[in-house]
Amino acid sequence: MTEKSFFAGFGGQGIISLGQIWVYCGMKEGKNVTFFPFYGAEKRGGIARASVIVSDEEIASPLVTRPDSALAMNSDSLAVCEAALKPGGVLLVNASLVKEAPGRGDLRVVRVDATGLAERIGSAKIANMAALGAMAKVTGALALSDIEAILKNFFSEDKHKFIPMNVEAIRAGYNAV
Repeated sequence: MTEKSFFAGFGGQGIISLGQIWVYCGMKEGKNVTFFPFYGAEKRGGIARASVIVSDEEIASPLVTRPDSALAMNSDSLAVCEAALKPGGVLLVNASLVKEAPGRGDLRVVRVDATGLAERIGSAKIANMAALGAMAKVTGALALSDIEAILKNFFSEDKHKFIPMNVEAIRAGYNAV
């Protein structure tokens, strides 16, 4: 199994963190991974993108030119994700912020209310974690079976108080699709 994914949104949505956690989970699950972040110079509101690969096999190239799956966290990212995806790819859309439908008919489009789920749990800032759970389910790339322990290793100890809320968001996103 090799899953090449592309995550896109705006600065402040946690796209880079999502990519980092995605590959960290993959590593902890014994998979090979790559992570390439890209973001604008703005502190918040600029573009934020991450290309990731999770594979059971050796990864020949870390570049993701035609992803198998993509996540559009905001409307501005929809066209970028749609254009990048391989034919028949999976497009996960944050239905909270992306109201329009993609123009390509060959994609498997999955809509998840990532921001709405996060707000109901306690903070829109964890919408990226709801999206992570949804992406894990629709792609099958990550098992997330020991997500709490993985997050305890990923986050510094001063952030451990946020782990239960993040785990809840991941599970909510997973169960929403």
